[in-house]
Amino acid sequence: TDSIPEKFVWTPSKVIERLGAEIRDESSVLYWAAKNNIPVFCPALTDGSIGDMMYFHSYKRRGFILDINEDIRRINDLAVRSHATGQIIIGGGIVKHHTCNANLMRNGANFSVYINTGQDFDGSDSGASPDEAISWGKIRIDAKPVKVTADATIVFPLIVSQTFAKDVAQWRDDTKDCVCWLDSEEC
Repeated sequence: TDSIPEKFVWTPSKVIERLGAEIRDESSVLYWAAKNNIPVFCPALTDGSIGDMMYFHSYKRRGFILDINEDIRRINDLAVRSHATGQIIIGGGIVKHHTCNANLMRNGANFSVYINTGQDFDGSDSGASPDEAISWGKIRIDAKPVKVTADATIVFPLIVSQTFAKDVAQWRDDTKDCVCWLDSEEC
């Protein structure tokens, strides 16, 4: 306990990375994201049990600070520095808004897929169509976005199995020399 500083700052993505590293379960998405240094952003990390645990922990160690702003900078910088961006947004609300706004900083995502059951008649962000995001510059005007209105727990595994996971060996071969960043500076 002596090695823990009195005050320390972590971002939600750093908390998630640590959870993934500690899980040690190869069936976990967070495990593989941590192992491959892929950031997972969750602006609403404190909404739920983890937030409750942070609250209780704050009485034992008052110095813990969760810095959401640093994650906003990081996701926005990743978007701005990318040659092209794509977004697969499962669900809606804050996650959809956070991801789309990062792409707004670079004049829109090149590729976009929404998977949710939200409807646009009530004016919610979750139910908004890709056309709404195009009007704000969150998706590029020349993109061909798709909205799948369905239960993501059923549809997303089917989409993955018929796209990304269909021929992994061929994908690795096709992308081996891919350059993904405008500069090599880490965000």
